[in-house]
Amino acid sequence: MSSSDIFIGETIGTAVLILLGGGVCAAVTFKRSKAYEAGWVAIAFGWGFAVLTGAYLASGVSGAHLNPAVTIGLAIEGGTKWSDVPLYLGSQLLGAMIGAVLVWATYYGQFHAHLTDPEIIAAQPDEDGLVDQKAAPKAGPVLGVFSTGPEIRHYVQNLITEVIATAVLVLAILTQGLNDGGNGLGTLGALITALVVVSIGLSLGGPTGYAINPVRDLGPRIVHALLPLPNKGGSDWSYAWIPVAGPLIGGAIAGGLYNIAFK
Repeated sequence: MSSSDIFIGETIGTAVLILLGGGVCAAVTFKRSKAYEAGWVAIAFGWGFAVLTGAYLASGVSGAHLNPAVTIGLAIEGGTKWSDVPLYLGSQLLGAMIGAVLVWATYYGQFHAHLTDPEIIAAQPDEDGLVDQKAAPKAGPVLGVFSTGPEIRHYVQNLITEVIATAVLVLAILTQGLNDGGNGLGTLGALITALVVVSIGLSLGGPTGYAINPVRDLGPRIVHALLPLPNKGGSDWSYAWIPVAGPLIGGAIAGGLYNIAFK
């Protein structure tokens, strides 16, 4: 595939992934949304369907990596040229930022209502992204619409959680090549991957919010920092390296494990 195919497919596919994934987070977070407090199951399935849609759109153009961890895993496995990796990663980051801006545009009124709510203003997140729940028990952090955060802030555990969850995802993607005489599953693979993402969300997503994708977290976090949102609080940069490093390590481990165990 050409460089333009990679750029177009990964940018559009990742933008749609983040639009729909971030959209379900916004829908569940904001009181002025019809899906307010729909819960974790809605988020897990929303992200799964977001992966399905983005992957289906991009699969015939760029291969639908949509995730640097997947790209790294495929490069180690040998299915992607290392020379193409920078273009994949740059396109994915750009797409993630575009998707985050589209979430903001879609929920513009809800963002404004949420961030001017007296309850929310009374308890803004501190530099670590933490909210004083005693001051505003119902306050939902706006950063959670854009990026992930841990329920218990323990960097070693948080990193390990992201490594394990991402390794499961990437290994599940790589082993699709073992089906149908080595020809993979075609577009059906997007459905299988989406269901794996739902499973990871339900089973492994509780501790950190399961980034399992560096640009899924970093791109929207950058947008959160740049958007002119009143009373939005900090972007929690002290944690931001975890959902980047963890998935990259997990993807690399999955690629190596595939070469050892399945080739």
